[in-house]
Amino acid sequence: MAEASATAFEWIGGEARVRELVDRFYDLMDLEPAYARLRAAHGDGLDSARDKLFWFLCGWLGGPDHYISRFGHPRLKARHMPFRIGIAERDEWLACMAQAMQECGVDPALRERLAESFAGTADWMRNV
Repeated sequence: MAEASATAFEWIGGEARVRELVDRFYDLMDLEPAYARLRAAHGDGLDSARDKLFWFLCGWLGGPDHYISRFGHPRLKARHMPFRIGIAERDEWLACMAQAMQECGVDPALRERLAESFAGTADWMRNV
């Protein structure tokens, strides 16, 4: 669904597809040596991070505000300040998400739009 009036949430295919994307993102982080630095920043378990990114992306893409209903405003930069986020970390996050979007079959036009938005946000999140 690539209609101009559709939200990115509708275009991607709703909650099930957002969950699929998030799960693939974290699976890749666990599997691919290229994302080792990114994985190490997440500590022992990924379950909490999986849920939080899923909840956040649902709302960010124009769907239900699961994250805000649980935690309030995302305050992305403030919540990520305890973690070292430099150019390498930014680039690993973006590469991992790009791979996840491709492997999950996200529509190429949507993938391009999301990659651009993710890049701006990821660069803004840098703190070193």
